Amino acid sequence: MTDDGNTAGGGDAADDGDALGGGSVAADRGATGADRGATGADAPSGGGDATGGRTPDGERGVPDAVELKPALEAVLMVVDEPAAEAHLAKVLGRTRREVADALRELADEYDAQRRGFELRRVAGGWRYYTRPAYAPAVEGFVLDGRQARLTQAALETLAVIAYRQPVSRSRVSAVRGVNCDGVMRTLLQRGLVEEAGTEPGTGAILYRTTNHFLERMGLRGLDELPELAPFLPEADAVEAESREGVPSFDPDAPDSEDADDKTEL
Repeated sequence: MTDDGNTAGGGDAADDGDALGGGSVAADRGATGADRGATGADAPSGGGDATGGRTPDGERGVPDAVELKPALEAVLMVVDEPAAEAHLAKVLGRTRREVADALRELADEYDAQRRGFELRRVAGGWRYYTRPAYAPAVEGFVLDGRQARLTQAALETLAVIAYRQPVSRSRVSAVRGVNCDGVMRTLLQRGLVEEAGTEPGTGAILYRTTNHFLERMGLRGLDELPELAPFLPEADAVEAESREGVPSFDPDAPDSEDADDKTEL
Protein backbone atom coordinates (compact mmCIF):
# COMPACT_ATOMS: atom_id res chain seq x y z
CA MET A 1 0.00 0.00 0.00
CA THR A 2 2.79 2.21 0.96
CA ASP A 3 4.59 1.34 -2.22
CA ASP A 4 1.40 1.82 -4.22
CA GLY A 5 0.71 5.02 -2.42
CA ASN A 6 4.17 6.16 -2.92
CA THR A 7 3.97 5.14 -6.50
CA ALA A 8 0.55 6.60 -7.05
CA GLY A 9 0.78 9.49 -4.68
CA GLY A 10 4.44 10.24 -4.88
CA GLY A 11 5.56 9.03 -8.26
CA ASP A 12 2.39 9.88 -10.10
CA ALA A 13 2.14 13.17 -8.35
CA ALA A 14 5.67 13.93 -9.24
CA ASP A 15 5.04 12.82 -12.78
CA ASP A 16 1.85 14.84 -12.90
CA GLY A 17 3.69 17.77 -11.42
CA ASP A 18 6.39 17.43 -13.99
CA ALA A 19 3.86 17.06 -16.74
CA LEU A 20 1.48 19.75 -15.60
CA GLY A 21 3.23 21.95 -13.08
CA GLY A 22 6.78 21.94 -14.41
CA GLY A 23 6.57 21.12 -18.09
CA SER A 24 3.43 23.11 -18.73
CA VAL A 25 4.69 26.13 -16.85
CA ALA A 26 8.04 25.93 -18.55
CA ALA A 27 6.33 25.61 -21.90
CA ASP A 28 4.08 28.55 -21.05
CA ARG A 29 7.07 30.60 -20.00
CA GLY A 30 8.82 29.68 -23.22
CA ALA A 31 5.78 30.71 -25.24
CA THR A 32 5.52 33.95 -23.28
CA GLY A 33 9.19 34.68 -23.93
CA ALA A 34 8.72 33.93 -27.60
CA ASP A 35 5.71 36.24 -27.70
CA ARG A 36 7.72 38.95 -26.01
CA GLY A 37 10.52 38.42 -28.49
CA ALA A 38 8.08 38.69 -31.37
CA THR A 39 6.57 41.81 -29.80
CA GLY A 40 10.01 43.33 -29.34
CA ALA A 41 10.93 42.51 -32.93
CA ASP A 42 7.70 43.99 -34.19
CA ALA A 43 7.95 47.09 -31.99
CA PRO A 44 10.55 49.01 -34.02
CA SER A 45 8.64 48.34 -37.21
CA GLY A 46 5.31 49.28 -35.73
CA GLY A 47 6.84 52.26 -33.94
CA GLY A 48 8.52 53.32 -37.13
CA ASP A 49 5.23 53.17 -38.99
CA ALA A 50 3.42 55.11 -36.28
CA THR A 51 6.01 57.88 -36.14
CA GLY A 52 6.99 58.05 -39.74
CA GLY A 53 10.02 55.78 -39.21
CA ARG A 54 12.56 55.90 -41.95
CA THR A 55 12.15 56.17 -45.66
CA PRO A 56 13.48 53.32 -47.85
CA ASP A 57 16.80 55.13 -48.26
CA GLY A 58 17.30 55.30 -44.50
CA GLU A 59 16.34 58.93 -43.99
CA ARG A 60 13.97 59.78 -41.15
CA GLY A 61 10.61 60.93 -42.44
CA VAL A 62 7.60 62.67 -40.92
CA PRO A 63 4.62 60.76 -39.50
CA ASP A 64 2.37 59.24 -42.14
CA ALA A 65 -0.60 60.78 -40.31
CA VAL A 66 0.71 64.28 -41.10
CA GLU A 67 -1.05 65.76 -44.10
CA LEU A 68 1.28 66.57 -46.97
CA LYS A 69 0.00 70.03 -47.89
CA PRO A 70 0.18 71.54 -44.38
CA ALA A 71 3.63 69.98 -43.97
CA LEU A 72 4.79 71.62 -47.20
CA GLU A 73 3.38 74.96 -46.09
CA ALA A 74 5.23 74.71 -42.77
CA VAL A 75 8.55 73.91 -44.43
CA LEU A 76 8.21 76.58 -47.12
CA MET A 77 7.54 79.18 -44.43
CA VAL A 78 11.09 78.83 -43.11
CA VAL A 79 13.19 78.33 -46.27
CA ASP A 80 15.59 81.11 -47.26
CA GLU A 81 15.87 79.98 -50.88
CA PRO A 82 13.64 78.05 -53.30
CA ALA A 83 13.23 74.45 -52.14
CA ALA A 84 13.61 71.70 -54.76
CA GLU A 85 10.90 69.06 -55.12
CA ALA A 86 13.41 66.23 -54.63
CA HIS A 87 14.66 67.74 -51.36
CA LEU A 88 11.14 68.27 -50.04
CA ALA A 89 10.22 64.69 -50.94
CA LYS A 90 13.27 63.39 -49.08
CA VAL A 91 12.58 65.48 -45.98
CA LEU A 92 8.88 64.59 -45.84
CA GLY A 93 9.30 60.93 -46.75
CA ARG A 94 7.07 61.12 -49.82
CA THR A 95 7.58 60.53 -53.51
CA ARG A 96 8.58 63.40 -55.75
CA ARG A 97 5.37 63.02 -57.75
CA GLU A 98 3.25 63.39 -54.61
CA VAL A 99 5.17 66.50 -53.58
CA ALA A 100 5.03 68.05 -57.05
CA ASP A 101 1.28 67.49 -57.34
CA ALA A 102 0.65 68.91 -53.86
CA LEU A 103 2.73 72.02 -54.59
CA ARG A 104 0.83 72.73 -57.80
CA GLU A 105 -2.47 72.23 -56.02
CA LEU A 106 -1.41 74.68 -53.31
CA ALA A 107 -0.38 77.24 -55.91
CA ASP A 108 -3.75 76.90 -57.66
CA GLU A 109 -5.62 77.22 -54.37
CA TYR A 110 -3.78 80.42 -53.45
CA ASP A 111 -4.53 81.88 -56.88
CA ALA A 112 -8.21 80.95 -56.66
CA GLN A 113 -8.49 82.49 -53.19
CA ARG A 114 -6.56 85.60 -54.23
CA ARG A 115 -4.35 85.36 -51.17
CA GLY A 116 -1.82 88.10 -50.43
CA PHE A 117 0.98 85.69 -51.31
CA GLU A 118 1.57 83.12 -54.00
CA LEU A 119 3.63 79.97 -54.43
CA ARG A 120 6.04 80.17 -57.36
CA ARG A 121 8.44 77.74 -58.97
CA VAL A 122 11.67 79.65 -59.60
CA ALA A 123 15.38 78.78 -59.84
CA GLY A 124 14.63 75.04 -59.72
CA GLY A 125 12.55 75.17 -56.54
CA TRP A 126 9.42 76.50 -54.81
CA ARG A 127 9.05 79.51 -52.52
CA TYR A 128 6.41 81.92 -51.23
CA TYR A 129 6.30 85.42 -52.74
CA THR A 130 4.17 88.47 -52.17
CA ARG A 131 1.46 88.77 -54.78
CA PRO A 132 2.33 91.65 -57.16
CA ALA A 133 -1.00 93.37 -56.53
CA TYR A 134 0.05 93.95 -52.90
CA ALA A 135 3.63 95.02 -53.61
CA PRO A 136 2.96 98.69 -52.67
CA ALA A 137 1.84 97.64 -49.19
CA VAL A 138 4.96 95.55 -48.67
CA GLU A 139 7.26 98.27 -50.04
CA GLY A 140 5.71 100.81 -47.72
CA PHE A 141 6.33 98.57 -44.73
CA VAL A 142 9.85 97.35 -45.62
CA LEU A 143 11.42 100.32 -47.35
CA ASP A 144 9.74 103.07 -45.34
CA GLY A 145 10.76 105.71 -47.84
CA ARG A 146 14.23 104.30 -48.56
CA GLN A 147 15.37 103.45 -52.07
CA ALA A 148 16.98 100.06 -52.57
CA ARG A 149 16.76 99.79 -56.34
CA LEU A 150 19.67 99.11 -58.66
CA THR A 151 20.90 102.08 -60.65
CA GLN A 152 20.63 102.29 -64.41
CA ALA A 153 24.36 101.56 -64.66
CA ALA A 154 23.99 98.44 -62.52
CA LEU A 155 21.01 97.22 -64.53
CA GLU A 156 22.86 97.68 -67.81
CA THR A 157 25.89 95.80 -66.48
CA LEU A 158 23.71 93.01 -65.14
CA ALA A 159 21.96 92.69 -68.50
CA VAL A 160 25.28 92.35 -70.34
CA ILE A 161 26.42 89.62 -67.97
CA ALA A 162 23.09 87.79 -68.15
CA TYR A 163 23.08 87.62 -71.95
CA ARG A 164 26.80 87.07 -72.57
CA GLN A 165 27.86 84.98 -69.60
CA PRO A 166 30.44 83.87 -68.78
CA VAL A 167 32.03 87.21 -69.60
CA SER A 168 35.07 89.15 -68.39
CA ARG A 169 34.92 92.56 -66.75
CA SER A 170 36.83 94.21 -69.62
CA ARG A 171 34.37 92.86 -72.18
CA VAL A 172 31.45 94.17 -70.14
CA SER A 173 33.14 97.58 -70.08
CA ALA A 174 33.65 97.40 -73.85
CA VAL A 175 29.98 96.63 -74.44
CA ARG A 176 28.77 99.42 -72.14
CA GLY A 177 31.40 101.92 -73.28
CA VAL A 178 32.37 102.91 -69.73
CA ASN A 179 34.48 101.51 -66.94
CA CYS A 180 32.25 99.28 -64.78
CA ASP A 181 34.51 98.16 -61.94
CA GLY A 182 32.42 99.87 -59.27
CA VAL A 183 29.18 98.47 -60.63
CA MET A 184 30.64 94.96 -60.73
CA ARG A 185 31.60 95.24 -57.07
CA THR A 186 28.03 96.25 -56.24
CA LEU A 187 26.58 93.28 -58.13
CA LEU A 188 29.01 90.90 -56.45
CA GLN A 189 28.15 92.25 -53.00
CA ARG A 190 24.45 91.82 -53.66
CA GLY A 191 24.97 88.22 -54.76
CA LEU A 192 23.57 88.79 -58.25
CA VAL A 193 26.76 87.73 -60.06
CA GLU A 194 29.67 85.47 -59.16
CA GLU A 195 33.05 84.42 -60.52
CA ALA A 196 33.00 81.60 -63.05
CA GLY A 197 36.64 80.71 -63.67
CA THR A 198 39.12 82.45 -65.96
CA GLU A 199 39.40 83.10 -69.67
CA PRO A 200 41.80 80.58 -71.27
CA GLY A 201 43.63 83.06 -73.48
CA THR A 202 44.04 86.05 -71.16
CA GLY A 203 43.48 84.65 -67.67
CA ALA A 204 40.84 87.33 -67.02
CA ILE A 205 38.21 86.46 -64.43
CA LEU A 206 34.85 85.50 -65.92
CA TYR A 207 31.50 86.34 -64.34
CA ARG A 208 28.02 84.82 -64.50
CA THR A 209 24.65 85.37 -62.85
CA THR A 210 23.63 83.45 -59.72
CA ASN A 211 20.55 81.58 -58.56
CA HIS A 212 19.77 84.65 -56.48
CA PHE A 213 19.53 86.60 -59.75
CA LEU A 214 17.01 84.07 -61.11
CA GLU A 215 15.06 84.25 -57.86
CA ARG A 216 14.93 88.04 -57.86
CA MET A 217 13.92 88.11 -61.52
CA GLY A 218 11.28 85.41 -61.04
CA LEU A 219 12.86 83.11 -63.63
CA ARG A 220 13.14 79.34 -63.63
CA GLY A 221 16.25 79.45 -65.79
CA LEU A 222 18.26 81.61 -68.17
CA ASP A 223 16.21 80.27 -71.08
CA GLU A 224 13.32 82.40 -69.79
CA LEU A 225 15.20 85.66 -70.33
CA PRO A 226 13.30 87.88 -72.80
CA GLU A 227 14.47 88.03 -76.39
CA LEU A 228 17.21 90.58 -76.89
CA ALA A 229 16.49 91.42 -80.54
CA PRO A 230 13.83 94.13 -79.88
CA PHE A 231 16.33 96.07 -77.76
CA LEU A 232 19.27 95.98 -80.18
CA PRO A 233 20.23 99.17 -82.06
CA GLU A 234 19.58 99.50 -85.77
CA ALA A 235 22.12 97.86 -88.09
CA ASP A 236 23.04 101.22 -89.67
CA ALA A 237 23.98 102.70 -86.31
CA VAL A 238 26.16 99.71 -85.44
CA GLU A 239 27.90 99.84 -88.83
CA ALA A 240 28.57 103.58 -88.55
CA GLU A 241 30.13 103.14 -85.11
CA SER A 242 32.31 100.27 -86.29
CA ARG A 243 33.68 102.38 -89.20
CA GLU A 244 34.95 104.98 -86.79
CA GLY A 245 37.49 102.52 -85.38
CA VAL A 246 37.92 104.61 -82.22
CA PRO A 247 37.10 103.26 -78.76
CA SER A 248 34.07 104.95 -77.29
CA PHE A 249 35.62 105.06 -73.82
CA ASP A 250 38.93 105.29 -72.03
CA PRO A 251 39.63 102.05 -70.10
CA ASP A 252 41.78 104.02 -67.65
CA ALA A 253 39.15 106.67 -67.00
CA PRO A 254 37.75 106.95 -63.44
CA ASP A 255 34.76 104.83 -62.64
CA SER A 256 31.52 106.69 -63.36
CA GLU A 257 29.44 104.66 -60.94
CA ASP A 258 29.49 107.45 -58.38
CA ALA A 259 27.86 109.80 -60.87
CA ASP A 260 25.22 107.28 -61.88
CA ASP A 261 24.52 105.82 -58.47
CA LYS A 262 22.35 108.48 -56.90
CA THR A 263 19.68 106.30 -55.35
CA GLU A 264 21.49 103.06 -54.59
CA LEU A 265 22.12 102.22 -50.94
